Amino acid sequence: MKILVIGSGGREHALCWAFRKSGKTTEIFCADGNAGIAQIARCVNIKPSEIHKLADFAEENKIDLTFVGGETSLALGVADEFEKRNLKIVGASGKAARLESSKAFAKDFMRRHHIPTAKHEVANSIAEAAQILKKGTFGGENSPVVVKADGLAAGKGVVVAENRKQAEQAISELEQLAGKNAAEKIVLEECLTGREVSLILFTDGKNFVLMPPVRDHKRLGENDRGANTGGMGTISDDRLLSENQIKTIVEEIIKPTLEAAQSEGFPFCGILFLGLMITDAGTKLLEYNVRFGDPETQVILTRLKTDLVDICEAVCSENLSNIKIEWEPGNTACVVLASKGYPQKPQTGDVIFGLDKAENQKHVQIFHAGTATDANGDFITAGGRVLGITATAENLDKALQKAYETVEKISFDGMQFRRDIGN
Repeated sequence: MKILVIGSGGREHALCWAFRKSGKTTEIFCADGNAGIAQIARCVNIKPSEIHKLADFAEENKIDLTFVGGETSLALGVADEFEKRNLKIVGASGKAARLESSKAFAKDFMRRHHIPTAKHEVANSIAEAAQILKKGTFGGENSPVVVKADGLAAGKGVVVAENRKQAEQAISELEQLAGKNAAEKIVLEECLTGREVSLILFTDGKNFVLMPPVRDHKRLGENDRGANTGGMGTISDDRLLSENQIKTIVEEIIKPTLEAAQSEGFPFCGILFLGLMITDAGTKLLEYNVRFGDPETQVILTRLKTDLVDICEAVCSENLSNIKIEWEPGNTACVVLASKGYPQKPQTGDVIFGLDKAENQKHVQIFHAGTATDANGDFITAGGRVLGITATAENLDKALQKAYETVEKISFDGMQFRRDIGN
């Protein structure tokens, strides 16, 4: 089979890596890829936002299966365009993608269908958001509040303000942080406390299969300090959720979501990501994503035993209930190496040293996120998040040890990473 993966980050490198393991794969293309992906797939110079060009490429090259990595393509309706042309694709429709592309839509959807979440209000301007804060809906001047840009912001459109003054400042700076389009609406949310967990599932619209639970580390610095990022590291650990918690999530969140999406005219087919908070009052849904997370994908796919092509075909044919998906036991950990200046102004063009020493270690995969090659053929930094060092072991401590031992072999100017992933 000819496979096309849409995207250019660590998530897409992990997807190409997983597809390459399949005995059914004959050729992998990636639009537009990165220097690491180019080692295992043919990179195509088409941006993920150019959905008609992507569909043209798939038609002309007789692509058998396309997998969408990121949210931008989905929000622009790439799945609809492919399906219009009878091209097989794994990815949510444009209507279903609103669960991620508009936080206001998602929060109202949760409220309509009684899905447990934080209370919220939506503002159409900075002034309106300031008025909502003053009303005291989210507590007094010293109460924490979450400020979110409504639209897509690559994981950087959320600010957890410790008090009203910080929230007001966040509102005034949100456009600069997330972009003008993303911040046209502002969502203000109750700040929940507890343990944060990500749970992702394959679904064909009616049937679903859960992946192992994951914990992401969103803040730039240790002890969850500093700016929000796209993710500085992840762990996969089955102990993150108990059997009873999973049953509750299925009954109170997953089934109502899939049934509601069907009833509202946008059956959800593809990958559904649940950002959860385990609070003293029960499990609450923080957000939906309509695709794999990054770097969640890295720790999930390194544990996948079942052929990813078989899973994708079952999703596309609405036959997911007839496939058994198996996972490797143990744990995985991913440590992200980021550029100097990330997330505000990433420095690029720096030579990456030590990859030759770090690669080819047993049970360690190095997934490229923001890399390119220079005139000398050396790998250089080309984005904010550069590499995801991913290790698998029989327990979490050993997985983390392997990951950090590998990190120590790699260097580039201004390299940033968290030393407390998994703690």
